[in-house]
Amino acid sequence: MIQPELIAESAPPPRKASREARRAQLIEATIATIAQRGFARTTLTDVAKQAGLSHGLVNFHFETKEKLLGETLRHLYEEYSQNWHQALADAAPDAASQLDALLRADFNDTIGSPQRLAAWCAFWGETQSRPLYQQLCAPGDVRYNDTVRRLCTNLIAKGRYDLNPARVARVLRVTSDGLWLELMTLAVPYAMAEARATLYTCAAAFFPRHFTADGLNATVAP
Repeated sequence: MIQPELIAESAPPPRKASREARRAQLIEATIATIAQRGFARTTLTDVAKQAGLSHGLVNFHFETKEKLLGETLRHLYEEYSQNWHQALADAAPDAASQLDALLRADFNDTIGSPQRLAAWCAFWGETQSRPLYQQLCAPGDVRYNDTVRRLCTNLIAKGRYDLNPARVARVLRVTSDGLWLELMTLAVPYAMAEARATLYTCAAAFFPRHFTADGLNATVAP
């Protein structure tokens, strides 16, 4: 961690940028603390200690634990949303490639890091955090779910599969969520590559001409 006196000796960033950087530092410390202690047991003192900063500085930026946890969840969700939107933007426009991009997006090194998975599981698992999750994340969840269902609908039509797109989309989503939970709760978790292969196995069961356990079947025409 960079010490405050070293920051002062170098050319300081603009005041606004410095404030944003400090808030980002505290949010990352909150993610790490939640991963270690869980949602309910996390305190502002824990976060300050994790960040190597004073309790007063945490109070200055976020005032209360509730505001800090809310901003942390907002940050995690915005990061997640940007991740899957960028994955779609980078993929080919056909439904199979777009669905493949979404499946891969949940298991990259940033989104799928142990600390972030643990933080997500804590927000999901604590009863007291559910109203906060619904307030901040429900609209984005609806957009994501609609996107998965739309891609499944298009791929079913393209491949002439006899499937219910809403149910296929739901199975893919709950499989991905379940893999996140397993990666955090198993005594000996499997590798991220195994999680991806498991999700692809699920996709291949529905779309055998477009997916295999290794990923998108590149031999199929868009």
